[in-house]
Amino acid sequence: MLPTRPARPTDENLHPALVLMLLVLLVVGGMCVGFFVAMLLVGAVYGMDALMRVTTIIAAPQSAPEGWGVLMIMQGVPLLFGFGGGALLVPVVRGLKPAAYFQPRQPVPAFWLLAAMALIIVSIPAMSVLIAWNAGLHLPPSLYGLEKAARLYEDQAQVLTTFLTKFNSFGRFLVALLVVAVIPAIAEELTFRGVVLRQLARWTGSVHWGVWLSAAVFSAIHVQFFGFFPRLLLGVVLGYLFAWSGNIRVSMAAHFAQNGFQLLLLYLQQRGTISFDADGNEALPWPLALVSLLITGGLLYWLYQQRFQLPAAAAQPLEAHTLTGHGVEVRRADVPPVAGHTLTGHGIDTPRTDQPGA
Repeated sequence: MLPTRPARPTDENLHPALVLMLLVLLVVGGMCVGFFVAMLLVGAVYGMDALMRVTTIIAAPQSAPEGWGVLMIMQGVPLLFGFGGGALLVPVVRGLKPAAYFQPRQPVPAFWLLAAMALIIVSIPAMSVLIAWNAGLHLPPSLYGLEKAARLYEDQAQVLTTFLTKFNSFGRFLVALLVVAVIPAIAEELTFRGVVLRQLARWTGSVHWGVWLSAAVFSAIHVQFFGFFPRLLLGVVLGYLFAWSGNIRVSMAAHFAQNGFQLLLLYLQQRGTISFDADGNEALPWPLALVSLLITGGLLYWLYQQRFQLPAAAAQPLEAHTLTGHGVEVRRADVPPVAGHTLTGHGIDTPRTDQPGA
């Protein structure tokens, strides 16, 4: 008769579906709070007259002198409170520590942050090929009505995006950097990589499924069919950066680099510093795209190789937590790899080799 395996400690005591339902409820609640706070900010910054006209301003921001600022507030604050605050509350509501939940590997080596940002920037020429292909994609003739409606919606969204990214001052550029780059990098990564990826990996038993499914949700929620595949690939890269590094700050840094570098190019273009069309959907020259693809692939492989390595200089022995196909594994610098934390369908458990049946 085999000995009974002792119960293992775990930080996951809810089914992944229930955690995802909890996330949706908290995000919706956070969005409601965020809209209320945004309205208060609009009134405080632009006065009660703007507050009373806020729906009219949002409908036609180009026709209101305070339209740009109101739209930035109404876009950034609900996103921060909804996706950011909602995701942060998921571990809090369940009695877990947010820092350990979103950053199982602490501290993360600094090279991860720099390499993640560099990876996104050097991948832009290669990504332009996929962007151009997806922008020119056509649905079957039987779905012509759906394609026409999708293109009309995205054309309208592009008009609004163009309005928001018109920078007539450096101050506007900094505000846009905060709302379009910093807040989404924090809020969306907490939600899609920090919670959705983790729970889908538990549900499917595979970190790869978790990465790809969470990336699909991440892309779909932006409701841009003719930009779906580039955003899907971006979500996959962000997911693996989080999985390999074991720290949400790494995918946040990469996400910020994606949006922030795009804004910087637009700002420089509008100032006449560069002539490159930073807002176009055209593919860059194939030699540049090929070099970009090779460098991007090399960086990804190098980061994959670094996933179990520790900082060279540390005051004390550190633990390196990394998401793998089995979950979050732990490697210590001062002990042989005989124990580890593993993200399973039951949560993060700690197997020990001195326990029967371990």
